[in-house]
Parts: sequence; structure tokens; C-alpha cells
Amino acid sequence: MITAITMISCHVDTIPEAAAAIAEIPGVDTVYSVTGDVDLIAILKLGEHDDLADVVTDGIAKIDGVRSISTHLAFRAFSATQLEEAFHLGLD
Repeated sequence: MITAITMISCHVDTIPEAAAAIAEIPGVDTVYSVTGDVDLIAILKLGEHDDLADVVTDGIAKIDGVRSISTHLAFRAFSATQLEEAFHLGLD
């Protein structure tokens, strides 16, 4: 499973509609509206690297109101919950 994080800037009057349209794209797990330098952050869960072009270039980039995108691939996930569970393996 490939996880990618896509930062999305939109025209301000299209943010809710763009977020809803992006959330409907297969491979998009979650879309967050956020504060800061971008308007939306989409978490992508993909089966293979080739799916990235389909979701980002052929999907997100073509949504009305999207001005710019920046996509980052995740190497590893670090979660306090996951780390805590790992320390308890085999202790039962």
C-alpha cells in the first residue's frame, strides 16, 4: 500500500465543492480542510505507483477550482498508538 499526502490550493469560493469532488476520486482516503499555506490536504491510499498519476494528474488536478497541488510520498508511518502496541506484543 502506498500512502501519499497531497497539498491542494483552491480558489476560495470553490473549497467545499472541490473537497467533495476530490473525496469521490478512487484512491483518495480522506480530504481535510486546513489552515495555513494550502486549503486542502488529501490522504491517498494506492495499490501501486502507477495509480498516483491517475489520482493526482488525471483526478485532483482536473477538479474545478484547484489552483495548485504538491504531492509527497510517505516512507514510514510513526504513530504513538502503533508504537505502544508494538511494545506489548508477546507480553500476554
